[in-house]
Amino acid sequence: MNASETPIKTGKIMLVGLGPGSHDHLTARARAAIAEADTVIGYVTYIRLVADLVQGKEVIKKSMTEELDRAIEALDRASRGKKVALISSGDAGVYGMAGPTFEVLFQAGWTPDSDIAVEIIPGASALNTCAALVGAPLTHDFCAISLSDLLTPWPTIARRLDAVAYADFVVALYNPKSGRRTQQIVEAQRLFLRHRDAQTPVAIVKSGYRPKQRIEFTTLDRMAEADIGMLTTVLIGNSNTFIKHGLMVTPRGYANKYAVEAGERNTKAGEQAGRSLSTGLNGWMAQIQASGRSAADLAAEYRLPEDYIAAVLATPVPEVGEANEIEA
Repeated sequence: MNASETPIKTGKIMLVGLGPGSHDHLTARARAAIAEADTVIGYVTYIRLVADLVQGKEVIKKSMTEELDRAIEALDRASRGKKVALISSGDAGVYGMAGPTFEVLFQAGWTPDSDIAVEIIPGASALNTCAALVGAPLTHDFCAISLSDLLTPWPTIARRLDAVAYADFVVALYNPKSGRRTQQIVEAQRLFLRHRDAQTPVAIVKSGYRPKQRIEFTTLDRMAEADIGMLTTVLIGNSNTFIKHGLMVTPRGYANKYAVEAGERNTKAGEQAGRSLSTGLNGWMAQIQASGRSAADLAAEYRLPEDYIAAVLATPVPEVGEANEIEA
């Protein structure tokens, strides 16, 4: 074979995201990948979710903390020319098996040009599925943080919690509590209460779309009292999130620009459809530059670093472009 030729792929690792676990929410490609596989590898609970789809195949079940072992087994089988489905709940790339697998592959000298093909097959992650069950809490900016300190030092997790609480993100907490890890959710609550109102809405979703599904709405000050475990995802709203008629909703921000009357959408005074808010970047820059106030005063008002404010004050306000922006 010439050096320029691509080697024939003899084995394959398919990193399959199962979504929440019910067959109704399994993608067609995920189902096809499992059917295509010679070997299926996964955490025993995840194997159980697709037990009827893996009959007649080599099935390798691993325990909770054996992620690297799963990846090593997948590489071993693929090196022998097997097609391997390495399964994760949710999405394989979100706290799933994609990361550990690539670490093992790279350590073994694998490259995309090697004779083992790798395919990542996405699935709905817990934050998507749990959000769908409780309403529309992720309609504005959000992030996900795992409270598991098995592999991440607690100070790192705590800094991230404090930063996102301060920044007013909607937050999905993964791995919030286990039989041994009971204090992490309490510390997360403590950090959030430094920056958020005690009545901030919180949704607790356990085993979403599975037979033992349980949903509970509560508030930030009572969050740690809820029934929370390893199969739970905790959704903490931002300062605008609300619960109405049993649904948790985070507004996208249309009320900042539009007044809806009698079913008609009208822009508020000073606003234009398809253009940045009057308090968007350019408008805000012009406003603070015209204020004559010090960087220190402005930094305190907007809760932004003083050196950032000083840099903005020294930056010419950009000209407003003619092209309209797209609004979702």
